[in-house]
Amino acid sequence: MGFLLPILLALLASVLGGLYFLGAFRQRRPGEPPLDRGPIPWLGHVMEFRRDTAKFLERMKRKHGDIFTIQLGGFYFTFLMDPLSFGTVVKEARAKLDFTKFAQQLVQKVFGYHSMENDHKFLQMSSNKHLMGDGLVVMTQAMMSNLQNLMLHSVGTKHDKNKTWNEDGLFNYSYNIVFRAGYLALFGNETPKSTGSLEKAKEVDREESQELFREFRKYDQLFPNLAYGVLPPGEKREAERLKRLFWNMLSVQKVRTKDNISGWVREQQQVREEHGMEDFMQNRYMFLLLWASQGNTGPAAFWLLLYLMKHPEAMKAVQGEVEEVLKETDQEVKHGGPLIDLTRDMLLKTPILDSAVEETLRLTAAPVLTRAVLQDMSLKMSDGNEYRIREGDRVALFPYTAVHIDPEVHPDPLTFKYDRFLTPEGGKKSDFYKGGKKLKYYNMPWGAGITMCPGRFFATNELKQFVFLMLMYFDFELKNPEEKIPDIDIKRWGFGSMQPTKDIQFRYRLRF
Repeated sequence: MGFLLPILLALLASVLGGLYFLGAFRQRRPGEPPLDRGPIPWLGHVMEFRRDTAKFLERMKRKHGDIFTIQLGGFYFTFLMDPLSFGTVVKEARAKLDFTKFAQQLVQKVFGYHSMENDHKFLQMSSNKHLMGDGLVVMTQAMMSNLQNLMLHSVGTKHDKNKTWNEDGLFNYSYNIVFRAGYLALFGNETPKSTGSLEKAKEVDREESQELFREFRKYDQLFPNLAYGVLPPGEKREAERLKRLFWNMLSVQKVRTKDNISGWVREQQQVREEHGMEDFMQNRYMFLLLWASQGNTGPAAFWLLLYLMKHPEAMKAVQGEVEEVLKETDQEVKHGGPLIDLTRDMLLKTPILDSAVEETLRLTAAPVLTRAVLQDMSLKMSDGNEYRIREGDRVALFPYTAVHIDPEVHPDPLTFKYDRFLTPEGGKKSDFYKGGKKLKYYNMPWGAGITMCPGRFFATNELKQFVFLMLMYFDFELKNPEEKIPDIDIKRWGFGSMQPTKDIQFRYRLRF
């Protein structure tokens, strides 16, 4: 027994140390938010959180109130559920709350990319230069040219008796067109010199972008489980195969052979080259750029078109607005006539469409906004209460349940109202209230603060251009007008634009 006792004590110490490491003994300290470690050491609540993030966080809010700390996969997350208190996180100095560390870990896991110093700063500067303001004028023209190439090259017309209607899944069609056009606008087009003619170059663009989209969708469907690190072995091998495929298809060597490469992509390559980054790592960054720029806009385009088709008064209002904008520029859509020249200035004259876009994003964009806690700190709530947060933890916001579908902020929150973000005078509405207090953060599809999506203006433009062209060039309708709007796929909570649980069939043809 004397021999066994040291061994048993050592085993006990090892078990207790392991449990301590797993967070099993963490206790709530005075001044900290309510603590809920969950049923499983280390994992905590991760299973329920993954199963339905929105439902789980609502349960935690009912149990603990507007602020609480939970354990998820070895980390402690403090969630703020009061939108009046969001500013305390959004405006906090990066010395205390920082997005970069969390983002670096995610992109390394999902894209195999190892970030360089000041990565986000360089991306922000380049995006400000090329994806908004004057830079957006150039990108609008590039996007328009590629949309028209993809949408108009092979479509039946009203007068074509052999091919009157084209049928497709609305989600597949919207995602396909917007993704491919956005990819070509950013990463460039095939050169006529290499193919022999401009028409042949456009054909190569269509074929190569179609192959890229087909493979991207495979990766896109694996993405949530990949991000959480729970892919089974077979799917993990497939994800690695797809990553290698994209690193090759988007390699800096191949991109450099293209015409019309955007300043945004070219500058990203140049900065990394100047900092000595090897080509293989730049290839991985190109894949990250593709996902970040095109992974959410296509699904959002689907929801926007579907809501318009399901709400005739919204469709009529938006259609009338875009027709008026086109008329003001003396352009007309007709058989044999010139293609529409849709400019950035024209897209600035569509407040009704702007409101419909914002309403669509309110209903279908659901990111989790996360910050790493770099030092012990306090968070002050709107009610005056202050809570201590520990270094090493994470702070998170989930605006979808906290504000997007809060009936006090947005009455009848699950109903699409195209004019929800319009004033009676037709301007942009920004006065929304909770508890009698005006909210600064009333719709957050792009995040907030210094980590707000740097490509949001380009993405909004993509959405508006796609819908504008659909309305001007095509007749389109749901194959079954009575079919219900599909549910949101809850497995994708936290990753931006949500996707439907199933596609919905529609048909379309040229109007002329």
